Amino acid sequence: MEALVHHREDHGQLLLRVAWVVRAHEHGRLSYRVLLVEDDPHTRERLARSVREHAELALVGQAENCAQALALMHQHHPDAMLVDLGLPDGHGTDLIRAAEKLDVAPLCMVITAFGDEKHVIDAITAGACAYVLKDASAREITQAILDMRAGGSPISAAVARYVLAHFRNGSKPADANHDEVDRPDFSERENQVLQLVAKGYSYQEIADGLDLSINTVREHIRKIYRKLAVRSRGAAVYEAQALGLISSQP
Repeated sequence: MEALVHHREDHGQLLLRVAWVVRAHEHGRLSYRVLLVEDDPHTRERLARSVREHAELALVGQAENCAQALALMHQHHPDAMLVDLGLPDGHGTDLIRAAEKLDVAPLCMVITAFGDEKHVIDAITAGACAYVLKDASAREITQAILDMRAGGSPISAAVARYVLAHFRNGSKPADANHDEVDRPDFSERENQVLQLVAKGYSYQEIADGLDLSINTVREHIRKIYRKLAVRSRGAAVYEAQALGLISSQP
C-alpha cells in the first residue's frame, strides 16, 4: 500500500478542528457525517466498513449511482462525500459540481482506481478537496477524511506525482506518447487480475473471486507490474488505461 501524502496539521488546521468540534457540539452531534458513492458492491462495503468502525465518523448513506447520491445528498446534508469517478449513470465530477452549489456544501474526497493526470485535474477543478486511490488501507482512508475535515487536502502519493507533472509539463497530457508504446502481452489470467485490480478489489477478494491462492494472485500482480514497468497499483491502473487495456468509463 502506498502511503498518503498528508499535510502537517499546523496551527490553522488545529483551529479548524477545534471550531468543528465546538460547532458539532452546539448542534448535538460529534460524528462527522459521511456519504459514500461507489457502484462496485465489494468496494462499497469495504469503504463503508472503514467509516462505520471509526469513532469520529458516521456513515449517513450509501449510493451506487449519481441519482441515488443526489437524493441522499439533499436528504442527509452530509459533512463529506466519498465519490467514485466512474458511475453507471454519470461521472463523479458532476456530483462534486452539484455539491458545490449547495448552501452548505460537503467536502468531497475522490476515491477511485484512476490516478492519471486528466482524472485528477478534472476532479480538483470540479471542487474535490482530496484524491485517494482505492488501494489505500482503511486507516489511510479514515485519516484522509479527518485531514480533509481539519482543512488539509490529502492526496495519494502516486496521484501527487501526476499533479506535479501537470504543472511541470505545462499541462501537457501525461499519456501523450503512449500511442508509440507496444502493449504488454498479458496471459488471460493476468488480464482477469488486472481488470479486478482496476476495480479496486483487494488481493484476497481477487483470490476468492478467481478461486486462486493469495500467493498466486501476488505472483500475477508482480508479473503485471513488471510488464507495465510500474511499482504500484495506482501506476499500473494508469498505465493500463493509457494503453487501452482497461476503460476509464463506467
